[in-house]
Amino acid sequence: MLSSWRRTREDQHVKERVASVFEDVMLRFSGSTMIHLMTLGLAASPLTNMEAVRLFCRTAALAVTISYVYMLSFYSSCLVFTGYLETGYRHGCFCRRVPKPDRLDSKPAWYRSNNPTAHGHDWITNTYVKPFVVLLYLVYISFGLMGFLQVAQGSDPSALVAMDTATVLYTRAQHRYFSSYSPVIGFYIYESAPYWNSSVQRDLLEYAKGFQRISWLEAYLNYLSDRNQSTSQPRENFTHTLRHFFLREPQFAHFGDDIIFAERGQGEEPDVAASRIFLVAKTTENKREEMSVLLDTLRRLSLTSRVRFLIFNPSFVYLDRYAAAVSSPLRHSLLAVLFLLGLSSLAVVEPLVSVWLGLTLLSVQFGVLGFMTLWGVELDCMSVLCLISALGHSADCSGPLLCGFASGRGESRTRWVRVALERHGVPSLQTLICYSAALVPVGSVRSNLTRTLFRCLTLTAGCSALHTLAFLPTLLTFLPPSKNRGHRPGGEGQRQEVECVEMNDSTRVVDQITTV
Repeated sequence: MLSSWRRTREDQHVKERVASVFEDVMLRFSGSTMIHLMTLGLAASPLTNMEAVRLFCRTAALAVTISYVYMLSFYSSCLVFTGYLETGYRHGCFCRRVPKPDRLDSKPAWYRSNNPTAHGHDWITNTYVKPFVVLLYLVYISFGLMGFLQVAQGSDPSALVAMDTATVLYTRAQHRYFSSYSPVIGFYIYESAPYWNSSVQRDLLEYAKGFQRISWLEAYLNYLSDRNQSTSQPRENFTHTLRHFFLREPQFAHFGDDIIFAERGQGEEPDVAASRIFLVAKTTENKREEMSVLLDTLRRLSLTSRVRFLIFNPSFVYLDRYAAAVSSPLRHSLLAVLFLLGLSSLAVVEPLVSVWLGLTLLSVQFGVLGFMTLWGVELDCMSVLCLISALGHSADCSGPLLCGFASGRGESRTRWVRVALERHGVPSLQTLICYSAALVPVGSVRSNLTRTLFRCLTLTAGCSALHTLAFLPTLLTFLPPSKNRGHRPGGEGQRQEVECVEMNDSTRVVDQITTV
């Protein structure tokens, strides 16, 4: 809106200037707002099983709606107020008088220029520069694919705490010295089981086979075998020996915390109401993948076993999010692009614009996902949020450029790319500069989550800038849509002559008399 306002003539009436700005901007601004609400709505829907993502996207959708109302009301009023100040040759912020147009010729060129991309669009569309931009895009896709193939899930609990804390130091030490071992898995038998039964003993020993074990049952069975006693005894004898002999031995006394007894009646031996065993698995380099497979195997086994048990470790909360963290952003991105294509097909625009915008969003999403992996960022809750927001940001930057290019007819593609950059290059550049400036304080926060946020948003801004200011202007010069369709120079001898006479009066209100 600000860039469109600057392109209007200062000698026009304020109402005409505001009407011109709304006619030029509001359709695209409304479309980008719908894209934001659509992508955030998909992520806030039941399709997402991450509560943090849903909460963030609901709040962000509310913020986008308030921003849209703010632009229609307060910001437009500020433009009207500024217009009346400019009519009196006063500065829009400081209300001081500024030089009139006839005195600007004496000012330097940098003072008179209000378009920093005046020479950039000529350079980016140069014939000798285009091959290098295409080569740069191929390099971009190659490195993005390299990172995309190495996407890893972010299941490290230390990513949720501040840097240089005891949790982070512990995690680093564990990864350095004990990376070949899994977390300690708690194997909890939460119902009374016939531990004296030989078949139940075999089942429990089979479940724990292959693990490094801290098991009271295995130690107790070995204790009975060393004393030439049968491991299959009546319940009373099995429990009596366990309580009065095994747990009173100094080397086995710590197992008393792993067993809970339930009284049966006066004069009877109590039952083992619940117990626990600790397991540690030996893993290889693919630790997280092996842990996911191990968890699935043990959980399926707990549903079919006659001994009711469950397994747990605090890190399982993050391991359970592996499949969702990998598939959720990709699924939502694809759905958002499909909705975008359908929405664009209903509007009165060039059909290929919707295709170009969808491909641009996919390319930006692909690059952000690949480069953040190469930068050491894993797919966790924060990176998923950034991938969702990258859709709306890239649409804000590239959408006006594509619409401006598609609206032209006749002449060459290069000419209309330059026109689109002249009209929409400054707003896109201003958006990227403000976006980058807002990220500077974020990068100074000593937090793992904030560091992930900073890296992902920086990649979002960089990939959007490359597509808006380099890749799209170059590719549009030799790829569809065509600029010659519907253009008939000459029109079978028909000719239109337009004469426009401008009359200025003392009130600075311009009347235009046009004769056709």
